[in-house]
Amino acid sequence: MYYKGIYHNFYQYNPHCALWCWGDITWGHSVSTDLVNWIQLEPVIEPDNPSDIDGCWTGSATILSGGQPVILYTGGSRDKCQVQNLVHPKNPSDPYLREWTKTGNNPVIQPVVPGLNRSQFRDPTTGWIGPDGLWRIAVGAELKSYTAALLYKSEDFLSWTRVDHPLYSQNLSNIVECNMWECLDFFAVLPGNNTGLDMSAAILRGTKHALKMSVGYFDKYLIGVYDLKRDAFVPDTIVDDCRLWLKIDYGNFYASKSFFDSKKGRRIIWGWSKEADCRSDDVAKGWAGIHTIPRTIWLDSNGKQLLQWPVDEIESLRTNEINHQGLELNKGDMFEINGVDTFQADVEIYFELTSINAAEPFDPSWLLDPEKHCCEAGASVHGGIGPFGLVILASNNMDEHTVVHFRVYKSQQ
Repeated sequence: MYYKGIYHNFYQYNPHCALWCWGDITWGHSVSTDLVNWIQLEPVIEPDNPSDIDGCWTGSATILSGGQPVILYTGGSRDKCQVQNLVHPKNPSDPYLREWTKTGNNPVIQPVVPGLNRSQFRDPTTGWIGPDGLWRIAVGAELKSYTAALLYKSEDFLSWTRVDHPLYSQNLSNIVECNMWECLDFFAVLPGNNTGLDMSAAILRGTKHALKMSVGYFDKYLIGVYDLKRDAFVPDTIVDDCRLWLKIDYGNFYASKSFFDSKKGRRIIWGWSKEADCRSDDVAKGWAGIHTIPRTIWLDSNGKQLLQWPVDEIESLRTNEINHQGLELNKGDMFEINGVDTFQADVEIYFELTSINAAEPFDPSWLLDPEKHCCEAGASVHGGIGPFGLVILASNNMDEHTVVHFRVYKSQQ
């Protein structure tokens, strides 16, 4: 969130070691004025009472109407169920928000819904105000044979009442490779407009909404409308198989969260990237997992797909530009770029194809598992058009290298 001139990044953190240990998970806290350079502060939420003794898990920050921030987060309780807790800043005048206080009546939301799996009830969203003046949040849950974004309302952000229907739900019994939605996010977007929207502001004509969830190993989303009369999210397109849902990122990217940046009027999203190191390597280096670069996110002009780009501030890191133009590469050609730090490079590259007539037909079944197809059609497999792209982190003899490559296919459309 952005508060009193400072960006705040909260994250799950184990202060005792670089391993994922139940009961040790706290909320780490880092601050920045530019989204690039960060200062780590002391943890702000620690597991020290019955409602979070098994760990302080995912949640969200909300700026209340008077400008004061609060945080709702999931706690693992003594009886192994998941509950929602509330904290507020001990000193709201401190722009760094170093200290937070748990409210006296935690947990503020308990898993008392009939048919609810008490151990699958977590990750409250950022709150928003509806036309009736009441606050709303959504919480991920497994309910009988459904996965759902349960909807709750409150006048004061302290006492919550469940709405008798979810914000959105889906039957799990007929879905392949789909499970409970984690790390929910719900936000408003305008087609073709990269300006961010405050969810608690009046909804403009033409506004769409995105419901994002972490499911399987990816962050996926649906685009639709928020029906204010029904208090429900209605997707533009119903796709039963969640493998075909759109992804925020096709790489290693999970548990993302967005916020409205009131400083620059944009919506920023970022996520967690789990590294491939083994546990012993994590312990040796002192951390496990990294944050991705913050990205501005918006909706494309046809209203069907989210677009994203690294925040403008990242360009402050650019130095020592190396520029090549008009290179002609034939099949098998390579061109070496010297003079850059291969471990930290920002590359802009444009390819112009002489023809696309040789493009192979696209098989729609590949969409069910793009990673599998990309592995089978690796950089050493020649196609009609491609592979072409970049070889990075390469040893002189090419025994070690990483390929970022592209292929062009023809679809029926």
